Amino acid sequence: MRLKATISYDGTQFSGYQVQPGERTVQLELEKVLMKMHKGERVHVTASGRTDARVHASGQVIHFDTSLVIPTDSYQKALNVQLPSDIRVLSVEQVTDDFHARYSVAGKRYRYIWDCSKIQSPFRRFYTVETRGIRPNVEAMREAAQLIIGTHDFTCFCAANTSVVDKVRTVHSLNLEWIGDELHMTIAGNGFLYNMVRIIAGTLWEVGVARREVQTVAEAIEAQDRSKAGKTAPAHGLYLEEVFY
Repeated sequence: MRLKATISYDGTQFSGYQVQPGERTVQLELEKVLMKMHKGERVHVTASGRTDARVHASGQVIHFDTSLVIPTDSYQKALNVQLPSDIRVLSVEQVTDDFHARYSVAGKRYRYIWDCSKIQSPFRRFYTVETRGIRPNVEAMREAAQLIIGTHDFTCFCAANTSVVDKVRTVHSLNLEWIGDELHMTIAGNGFLYNMVRIIAGTLWEVGVARREVQTVAEAIEAQDRSKAGKTAPAHGLYLEEVFY
């Protein structure tokens, strides 16, 4: 049977989600436990998408096929007992054989967090991006964010080394709000290109600290030129928050 699981992980000690030779990854840890549960038989895990090294997830979705016939809540408990403490399985459910964690995705939501306090807590250093007390002009960032919402060719917000040809995506929402001294950016859309969220975050940050004008965001989108957008924001401020089906 095919199982769908929602998982959460702290990306700090991972070299990303996908298996890489000689590296510790989320997929590797999941498949090691599943292999143990299946008496040495390899079970391939498919995720909604890859996350880079140090990127976190509070709502990543995976699927895998299993020959074990046990209740889904027992499956969840068995996985959590054996997985390392920086991965947790939040839920497990049986799905039809045509469900695919990646190809069935209707959309995703990400969160990016800057810590704008004067002194960053040492307990948040791996989970927020320190600004050393700089507080950006959020109203300018929100104005620029409105230029990103909608359906566009997002070449300017995509890493140059991607092999994806079609770079048209739809951003449904893009919000910025203060939670204490932390500035949270949440973005939802039907799909995201490689490094797209981090490049958007970096570009909006440049608007917020007056390193670029608001209208340059629209100009970058129209130019379809990566060099016209901002720097890629650090990985550890990013969270894959929810996947929609």
